[in-house]
Amino acid sequence: MNKMKEGLKTLEAKGSAGAGLVEVTLNGEYQVISIHIDPSIITEGDSSTMETLLLSAFNDSSKKMKEKIEEFSRSAILSGGLGK
Repeated sequence: MNKMKEGLKTLEAKGSAGAGLVEVTLNGEYQVISIHIDPSIITEGDSSTMETLLLSAFNDSSKKMKEKIEEFSRSAILSGGLGK
């Protein structure tokens, strides 16, 4: 199980919103490791658009990470890689 936990730390998933104007990257522990916001969408007084795009990008990266973890787990089980 320790090998699997260590392996999860190396996974990364990038989600995006607004045709890539906002990107959020997570690691396998669902920690945000980077956020990119295209300067063209930063408008004073318009926080609701930014909030919506950040939420969408985070949800997209979470979905992708869930898929990566499921794939990683299947691969580890099939290869017998869940030992200590």
